[in-house]
Amino acid sequence: MKKIIFLLLLNSFTHFLMGQSDRPAKPNVLLMLVDDLGWQDVVSYDVDEPSPYETPNIDKLARRGVLFSNGYSPSPVCSPSRCAIMSGKHPARTMSTTVASGKPPTPHHPQNSFISPWCRGGMDTRNVTIAEALKSNGYKTGHVGKWHIAVNHYAFPQPVDEGFDFSSHYPGNPKARGVQNGMPNRLEGFATKKESDPYRLDENGYPRDHVTEEALRFLSENKKDPLFLYYASWLVHTPIQTRSKQLLEKYCEKLGVDFPKDPKGWTLEGQKNPYYCAMVETLDYYVGKLIGYLEETDDPRWPGHKLIENTYIIFSSDNGGMEGYSNIVFTDNYPLDKGKIHVREGGIRVPFLMSGPDIPSGIKSDVVVNGLDFYPTILGWTSTPNSAKQILDGSDLGPLLQDDPINSSKVVDVRTNKPRKSMFWHFPNGYCQQSAHLKNGYKLIYNHPYERQRVELYQLYDASGQRVDWEEAKDLSKERPEIAESMKKELLTFLKDMNAGMTNYNPSCTKIKIPGAGKFVSIIDHERTNRRVRLRYQGNGAKLVQARIIYSFNGESKDSEWFPLEAKITPASGKNPAKVEAVLPPKTTHYVFNLIDENNFMVCHPKLKKDDFGGTSLRVSN
Repeated sequence: MKKIIFLLLLNSFTHFLMGQSDRPAKPNVLLMLVDDLGWQDVVSYDVDEPSPYETPNIDKLARRGVLFSNGYSPSPVCSPSRCAIMSGKHPARTMSTTVASGKPPTPHHPQNSFISPWCRGGMDTRNVTIAEALKSNGYKTGHVGKWHIAVNHYAFPQPVDEGFDFSSHYPGNPKARGVQNGMPNRLEGFATKKESDPYRLDENGYPRDHVTEEALRFLSENKKDPLFLYYASWLVHTPIQTRSKQLLEKYCEKLGVDFPKDPKGWTLEGQKNPYYCAMVETLDYYVGKLIGYLEETDDPRWPGHKLIENTYIIFSSDNGGMEGYSNIVFTDNYPLDKGKIHVREGGIRVPFLMSGPDIPSGIKSDVVVNGLDFYPTILGWTSTPNSAKQILDGSDLGPLLQDDPINSSKVVDVRTNKPRKSMFWHFPNGYCQQSAHLKNGYKLIYNHPYERQRVELYQLYDASGQRVDWEEAKDLSKERPEIAESMKKELLTFLKDMNAGMTNYNPSCTKIKIPGAGKFVSIIDHERTNRRVRLRYQGNGAKLVQARIIYSFNGESKDSEWFPLEAKITPASGKNPAKVEAVLPPKTTHYVFNLIDENNFMVCHPKLKKDDFGGTSLRVSN
C-alpha cells in the first residue's frame, strides 16, 4: 500500500512539473484597485468588533494567496495614489499630492496660516506607466472604471495616452459614473428585472455594472495574448446609495434599523449604514464575477488549464475608508484613527491581497508593503525590463512572495539596496498638511502648519510585532524625543531628496503670530515685454530665497492646469531695487508670481481669489 501511495504521489508530482514546464512565460496580471474601501470593510481584516459587511469573494481571494495586514496606499487620497501606482513614483517625487489640482498656490481662506504648495493636476506623460512598460513586452493592456489622473476624470492624459490599448470609463449610462450613480435620490430609482432597465437585476438580484461587464469583455477578447487589466471600480465612493432595494432591506434587518424614510443623512455611528453595507457586498459580488471567469475559462495559451492558473491578482484600495462628513456617517475604520484625507492609519492602511502561480496560499503576513510596490513587482512577474531606466520608488515583492511571505528582509529598499526599514507619506494639502514616517513599529507625523504641534510619535507595534497603539492615541514625542528627532530628520531628508513641494505661510494671516510676520516682501511694480516678464520688489528685512512663475496654457478654463517655472532673482544694487525675471513658455495665456522668503512666507502677485485664477491672474495676449 505504501508503494502504491508513493507511486501515486510521484505520478502527481511528475504531472505537476510537466504542467509547470508548459506554462506560458508571460503570465496575466489583474490589478483591482477599488475606491475608498477601508481596512475594516473586508471581513478577512476584521479585528475587535465583528463586521456586518459580507465579503465572501474577497475573503476567498485572500485565502488563495497572501493577505498583508500592514498594506498601505501611497497617499490618503485618490489621484496621488493612482498616479503613484501607474508611474511607480512617490507622490512627493512627482508633485502629484492631491486630487485634481494643478492650480496656482493660494490660501484656502485669507486667515489660513498656511498655503498648500503647487502640485501637478495630471500625470506627467514623460513617466513610463506600467501599462506602457507591459505593452512594450507584448501585453494587451486594458483599463475599466475610474481613472482620475488628470485635472478631471476625462481631461488629458487619458488611459489611451498612457499605454492602454483599451479603456472604458462610462458605466453604460453616460450620465452616471457608477452603478450607484444617477438615482433621483437614494430611495428612488432602484434597479428592476425589466429588460429596458440599464441597471437591471441579474439572476442573483444584483444590479448590472457596466464596468465589470467591460472588464469581462476585455478578458474574453484578449485571452489569447498575455494581458494586463486595470480594474478600477467606482465602488465604494460616494454617493452612498445602492441600486438594490433587496440588499438595503437585508442590511436594515441585519443591523436592526428601520428601513429609511428620509433619503438624506445617516447619523448612526460605527458600521451601521445599510446603504454602505449594500455597496460593499455589491463590490464583492463583482470581484467574484471576475475571479469566477478566470476560474471557469480555459486558457488558450495553456491547453488543459484555466486562466486563473497563470494569472497574478492584486486587490487593494486607493486610500483608507472615508468615514463620512457633515451629517452622514459612511463607515468606521476603528481601531484605526481617522480615514481618507488623513495620514493617520485609517487614511492610509488598506486591504492588500496578492495571489498568483508561485505565491503560496492561505498566508497572513505582517510585512509592511505599499501600492508603490505594484509596479516593480509586476515587472518582475512578467520579466519586463525597465527599459526607460526610470526611478521606481517601490520594491519588488516577488522574492518575498515566492520565498517567504513573512520575512521582511526579502523586501529590498531601492534607495539603500538593503532590507526596507522606512516608509514615507507626503500630503501637504487641504486641512491635513501632514507628512508621515513609519519605521520599526513607530510612526512619526509631521505637521506643516505653524500653529500645530510640529511632530507626533506613536508606537504601532513593539519589537516582537505585537499590537501596541493602532489607535494612535498616545503621543510619545515628549517621552522618546531621540526617536522623534531621528525620524523627523530622516523624513525631511527624504522630502528634500524628492524635491517635494512644501507648505508655505500666508502673509495675510493675522490670527496667529508667525516668526518673521510683517517682514515679507512687497511688490513695487511688474512689466511684461512679449514673453519676458519682470517684477521689482522690496525686501522689507526678509531675504527672498525662491521665485517662481506659475503659468497656464488655458488659464480661463475651469479645468485649467498650471505649471511652475523657476525665475531668476537679482538682489538690490545701489538705487536699483531687487527684481525677479523669467521668460514665459510659448502659448502661455496666464501667469502669476510666487515669491518665498527666508521665513517661509509666500507672496503671490497678483493676489488670487480662490477658484478664479483666469480672472485674477495676469493675462498674456498672444
